[in-house]
Amino acid sequence: MNNQSISKEILYWYDNNKRILPWRKHLTKKQKQYFTLVSEIMLQQTQVKTVIPYFNNFIKKIPNLKKLAKINDRKLLKCWEGLGYYSRARNLKKTAKKIIKDFNGNLPESIEELKSLPGIGDYTSTAIMAIAFNHPFIPLDGNVERILKRIFYLKSEKEISKENLRKKKSFFGKSDRSSDYAQAIMEIGALICKPKNPLCYECPVSKNCTAYKKKDFDIKSKNKFNKIKYFEADIYKSKNKYLLIKNNKFNFLKNLLIFPMREINQKKFKSSLNKRINIKMSNMDMKITINKKNKKTYLNNSFLIDKVDIKNHILPSFTKKIFKSIVNY
Repeated sequence: MNNQSISKEILYWYDNNKRILPWRKHLTKKQKQYFTLVSEIMLQQTQVKTVIPYFNNFIKKIPNLKKLAKINDRKLLKCWEGLGYYSRARNLKKTAKKIIKDFNGNLPESIEELKSLPGIGDYTSTAIMAIAFNHPFIPLDGNVERILKRIFYLKSEKEISKENLRKKKSFFGKSDRSSDYAQAIMEIGALICKPKNPLCYECPVSKNCTAYKKKDFDIKSKNKFNKIKYFEADIYKSKNKYLLIKNNKFNFLKNLLIFPMREINQKKFKSSLNKRINIKMSNMDMKITINKKNKKTYLNNSFLIDKVDIKNHILPSFTKKIFKSIVNY
């Protein structure tokens, strides 16, 4: 197949199989730009199925850029609660302010200007250019990378480098339906060219796929190093209330409520006889030992929170997981 027939096959598949997603509704031009901005920021590091309810709630409460620029930080983070990577929410508000101030309230229509906005890099800028503005860009997300690795049977470190994968994108060619086309390719990666057990018999480009011909679908990925770190969390309890502090100590979960904790070495962690829990966060495996404290205390930036009143506070999933693990401890 040539590039033109490839794009036709992909779009035909998309028109008949695409998911119904809230940011794909029939929208005004202004709405489409805003919905694309919010959804693409939410989709950074997060799966579609996780994002959908958060997106719907966010749009219901913060329907446009003006509302986003003016919203109280507490309300903003409450809308984001549980979605993780909270800097995304803060950057989204900063972006809304900058768009209103510097771009007359309109999402900028160039890669350079988009990348000048907080929290927007190479991938998100190309996604917005394609999806919101119908420009001929194909964002290089994990789904698109996987398709290219299989089509060209890319295995070595050099072959799977970002630089080489960007060159290989020329395989897809172009379409006058750039917005749909970018989403179609990512959709094939998400629904068809899955990491395990790809549905090749449904794939519109399987005829061009070397991995399919060789029946070897293993994907070579860049080695991601997950750091293992050890912590001790102090649990101060008074009746049904637990002491939490506003985090200004660690780079993760900045300014959010966590249990008082400190990083410790592996030896101290292993020698502890207290309850232990494991929590994964980004590229870090956190091994935490729970240290119960019976003595009443006061710490700077601390709050006593009743366990029945948790819903009224903005708590990251990290803190909720620790809460859940200590209820019967």
